[in-house]
Amino acid sequence: MAETHGLMIMLLIFLENSSLTNSKDANVTCIIPDDCILPCSFRPTGTVVIHWYKQQIPVHSYYYNKDQYGLQNKHFSGRTCLFNSQIPHGNASLLLRRLKVQDKGRYKCYTSTRKGNQEIFVNLEVKALIHSVVMEMTDEAVTCSSHNIYPVPQVTWATDPPSAREALENSTIKTSDHKGLFTVVSTLRIVGNLSNMTYFCSFISADKTQVWTASRKNADDITHEEGHALSIPCIAPPSLQNFSLTWTFTPSSEPTVILRYDTKTRHTFNLWEGKGTPDQDLLPLGDGSLLLHKPDIEEHSGTYVCSFSGLQSKHVVQTRVNITVSSISLDESSVQRSWWSTAASVAFVLFTIIVALPQCVRQRGMETRAASHTHNGTGLVEGGPYKDMQTTASYIIGQHGAECTRLQLQCEAQSELAGNTPNIAEDCPVDLAPGTEIEQEDKSAGPPEEGNDGALQHCSPERGGI
Repeated sequence: MAETHGLMIMLLIFLENSSLTNSKDANVTCIIPDDCILPCSFRPTGTVVIHWYKQQIPVHSYYYNKDQYGLQNKHFSGRTCLFNSQIPHGNASLLLRRLKVQDKGRYKCYTSTRKGNQEIFVNLEVKALIHSVVMEMTDEAVTCSSHNIYPVPQVTWATDPPSAREALENSTIKTSDHKGLFTVVSTLRIVGNLSNMTYFCSFISADKTQVWTASRKNADDITHEEGHALSIPCIAPPSLQNFSLTWTFTPSSEPTVILRYDTKTRHTFNLWEGKGTPDQDLLPLGDGSLLLHKPDIEEHSGTYVCSFSGLQSKHVVQTRVNITVSSISLDESSVQRSWWSTAASVAFVLFTIIVALPQCVRQRGMETRAASHTHNGTGLVEGGPYKDMQTTASYIIGQHGAECTRLQLQCEAQSELAGNTPNIAEDCPVDLAPGTEIEQEDKSAGPPEEGNDGALQHCSPERGGI
């Protein structure tokens, strides 16, 4: 209702101006798919007949004080009406709803009263506004596109820093749909280093009343250590004012909006509150850089897109960020691995001491007893029936002695791996069985002589004497 009321006010102003200039022709431009009023006025004198035509095609008729649709062309069916309450006052204007491209052309308003007939011609121009321009970028080309436009707009390209004219040669494809609206796609081949350029494309409407500009910059990839603050830059072009800012993050597949800001309301929506924030003082000045306080490898590695949207303009900056492991963390991991290696070596040494050395002690005890028995038998019966036993004992002593020596050497080697200087007395203590030390001293003293009290006393409890 408000829109129709506004159209009526414009119509009355137009009719007033027409009556002052006594003009019989009018030019009207309307926007697709809005409603449009084709103005027409006459001098009311009783009953009136009204006919609207588009190049001899019946559009709308009124007579016998009511609308007549019998002759109406199907193209206009259900889309036309008059302002019936204004007809007695001389208003024969036509309201054409849901404007189409096919509606453009020259219309005739015919009115007939008792005082004569009148014809007024109206030239209708239509246009579909540019509502957005989308810019996409690959490693080889930059593409700008816009849809549902009429008439065909003009496309221009620019770069910052400026490029030579031959470097801005582009190919523009224009296609129309069944409604007559155009889709325009313009492609510019990239020359030079992509990250050094900001690309601008502008769509200019046929009547020069609209200029839509899209710009984009693919910044250099950023590699940064985790845990250290990181600022992802995003600066708006100087001409962009009264904008809204949007940050999106794409870790792998679907993008997520993480921040929105509007310069008019100063309202900020931040999904990453505490993790990433812009500088509130620099935002109104066009600096929308995002500060990540403690970036994490899994949570913050991905593609960041910063978008400034203003009146008929949009600027996009894309940055790929790769968060890596901190060098301090690597050093700590190395130290930790070294500590575990040392601990494992020490544990192996302790295991050897606890498990292997008691066996060594028992073997040494067996050696000592076997040696003692051999010495005693030799002193009693030289070359007697104990000769075979002596030989066997000597073999056993040799075998077990070698084994114990091997265990001691192994103990020393493991102690060195652990970083300690081996001390057999401390690291590999041998708790000899009671009496072993005395028996070893007897062995070193040589075989006892006959009649030796010590030998007889030693053998007496076991052998019962000779």
